Amino acid sequence: MAGRKAGNDHSEPCLRIEGLRIDREKTRILHDLDWEVRQGEHWCILGANGSGKTSLLRALTGYFMPTAGEIFLLGHQYGESDWRDVRLQLGIVSSAVRQMMADTEPAVISVVSGKYAMIDYWGDPIPKDLKVARTILKQVECEHLEDRVWAHLSQGERQRILIGRALMAKPSLLILDEPCAGLDPGARENFLQFLQRLGSGKGAPTIILVTHHVEEIMPVFSHVMMLREGRVLCSGEKRKVMNSSNLSTLFATNGTLRLRAERYSLTVRALSRRIA
Repeated sequence: MAGRKAGNDHSEPCLRIEGLRIDREKTRILHDLDWEVRQGEHWCILGANGSGKTSLLRALTGYFMPTAGEIFLLGHQYGESDWRDVRLQLGIVSSAVRQMMADTEPAVISVVSGKYAMIDYWGDPIPKDLKVARTILKQVECEHLEDRVWAHLSQGERQRILIGRALMAKPSLLILDEPCAGLDPGARENFLQFLQRLGSGKGAPTIILVTHHVEEIMPVFSHVMMLREGRVLCSGEKRKVMNSSNLSTLFATNGTLRLRAERYSLTVRALSRRIA
């Protein structure tokens, strides 16, 4: 891809996308997407199923080759850097990773494995790695789970361990792809409160949360981008873009957005359809 090379200036955004387009066969998945994320911002990508959220993440992580456009990530430009190395600077938590974890692996070893981007870690970890992993377990409020194996962790505990695994690589950017999927209401709320504490903590990485539930947008998130049918419906500061009109368009429904104690809720009424 042609274009200017991203520099190492601290004024540079940690992520910048210009004119990103993704086509697969005759289908256009993403339409000329522009987006910029700066250090200190926490973003939520909001959209219905099939809106292009997953394709956008795959492009960012180098698993989908863009048809057109430019991606600048952590000082690297797609097409001019080895994206396998760039991925090591990202923390990624997704259902794909969760499903590959070994049932017999203790939580502390799962966290250690994140330093090396390994699944099913083998061998004996060095004492330094174990020390760091135990510190991270405390950070994600799971120090009591150090020796518990993956098969005996709850879904909420697994999500926290996966975040700890991602933090082991000291990422500048943490991407959470629908981390609350599969959690019951209580576990989801516990996880969201944990996420609020994590994002508010000193030295926290920039967080990007991907979801289709407005209830998961915690106060710590400062910005929102809404994707609809592969296009950016709106993007910017949360207080400016989160409203009933935008949400109704986003989900193709009549919706009323409410904000109470810095938490959102959305009441929807399906659009009537004429039956022939």
